[in-house]
Amino acid sequence: MAYTLTILPDNIQIQLSPNAPVTDIEYEPGGRDIIPFGCRAGACGACAIEVLAGDESLSAQQPQEAQFLRELGFAGPRFRLACQCRVNGNVTLRLAGLA
Repeated sequence: MAYTLTILPDNIQIQLSPNAPVTDIEYEPGGRDIIPFGCRAGACGACAIEVLAGDESLSAQQPQEAQFLRELGFAGPRFRLACQCRVNGNVTLRLAGLA
């Protein structure tokens, strides 16, 4: 079983195993350039994303992640740090700040 992670606006679709971290996209062909992962520890904000669909299919947002996203100007549950997310269903997202 695999879940589909769809990344807009380019409509890139990547299959991930249940409970796989979103950072696993880097192991897919061309995946290194899709989301900019910096520190991988939730401290740099490089991988801020906006979840457009399937937010219930991501691991729960921790209070530290929510606080840091607010400091970056991305308040609300639809914003996440991709490096802090695990996938447990189909998800559609885009980099935060893209319209």
